[in-house]
Amino acid sequence: MSLIRITDSIYIDEGEIKEEFIRASGPGGQHVNKVSTAVQLRFDIRGSALPEDVKRRLFNLAGGKVTGEGVVIISARQSRSREQNREDALYRLVDLIRKATEKPKARIKTRATFSSKKRRLESKTMHARTKKMRKSIKGDD
Repeated sequence: MSLIRITDSIYIDEGEIKEEFIRASGPGGQHVNKVSTAVQLRFDIRGSALPEDVKRRLFNLAGGKVTGEGVVIISARQSRSREQNREDALYRLVDLIRKATEKPKARIKTRATFSSKKRRLESKTMHARTKKMRKSIKGDD
C-alpha cells in the first residue's frame, strides 16, 4: 500500500479510498454504453487517520459531497479515459483535504471609527430628507 501526501506532515493511505467505476452519461457513441469510465471515489472521514481538527473542517468544506455516514463522494466523468477520470477525482479529493488542513485566520474584533459612524448617520439623514420630500403635501386643495 502506498501513501498519498497531503502536506509535509499529513498522509493518507490509498487503502482508505474506495473506487467504483460507473458508466458515464453524455456523448461518446457506443463506447459510452459498454465501458465504465466514470469514477466515484469514496473517502470515509470518520474512519480516516486525519487529525480531528482537519476532519471537522473537511466536513464543513465538503458540504453536499458528504453522506450522513461521513463519507465524501467525489465523481469524475469529464474524460473518456478511466485513468484520467481516476486521477481527476483523486486530485480533487487531495485538494479538498489540503484546504481542510489550513487553519482559519482568527478574526480580530474592530470598532467603527467616529468618522465612519458620523458618515453613516449623515447618509441616513440625507436619505430620510429625500423620502420626506416625496410625500404629498396635505392642506388646501
